[in-house]
Amino acid sequence: MDPLFDLTDRVVVITGASSGIGASAARCFADRGARVVLAARRKERLDELAADLPGAVPVACDVADPDACAALVDRAIAECGRLDVLVNNAGTHHVGPAEDEPVETFSAVVDLNLTSVFALSQAAARPMLAVGRGSIITIASVFGLNGAGQVPQASYSASKGAVVNLTRELGAQWARRGVRVNAIAPAFFSTEMTTAMFDDEGATRWMRRKTPMGRAGELDELHGALVYLASDASSYVTGTTLPVDGGWTAV
Repeated sequence: MDPLFDLTDRVVVITGASSGIGASAARCFADRGARVVLAARRKERLDELAADLPGAVPVACDVADPDACAALVDRAIAECGRLDVLVNNAGTHHVGPAEDEPVETFSAVVDLNLTSVFALSQAAARPMLAVGRGSIITIASVFGLNGAGQVPQASYSASKGAVVNLTRELGAQWARRGVRVNAIAPAFFSTEMTTAMFDDEGATRWMRRKTPMGRAGELDELHGALVYLASDASSYVTGTTLPVDGGWTAV
């Protein structure tokens, strides 16, 4: 193992770990020797995943609750002795024309996709800052870098755009204190949240036509970015958002 990318014995907390990108990330880190703390609301899913990952700690957690975010960090440190990496992955979306989206729905999406990211990043940063090291990675979206249009989702795009700028701000604030903050902006990957789009033949054709690589991503194609941002290989990288998008943002 190249020491630059070595994650042996690192403690990694992953939210939204019961499926999709979160579950895939958990396997990625565990395969590289990290100790993973799995957080999501669906505890039975976490238990199933944890059974396959040595030393994994499943924690039922609703990250929309700031007190639950603080408790998650406390549990990770109590179980594993420290916290090295946080992956903010939990999220939701709403698809529909902006003129029809209820304000309550908009607020709920922003609360989970943005406010919970701040609350958990804040909670995780406190022990990281105390020891002068740590990496926080948030799963943003290419729709935080540009609009969706064909797949109308105002609240999702707004929340992910705010995550991109929050990443810049936290990265700048904590840079001199040893805590790096970065984001990954995926384009289209097949997960529970994107099932409806992949089931829509017209939307799938549009996605393939607009993506320079002509296809959706596979979940393991996010692993390189995750390992890079979690490891010492990115020791001089903070406040940035890395698209993993098959060229989506290049055109």
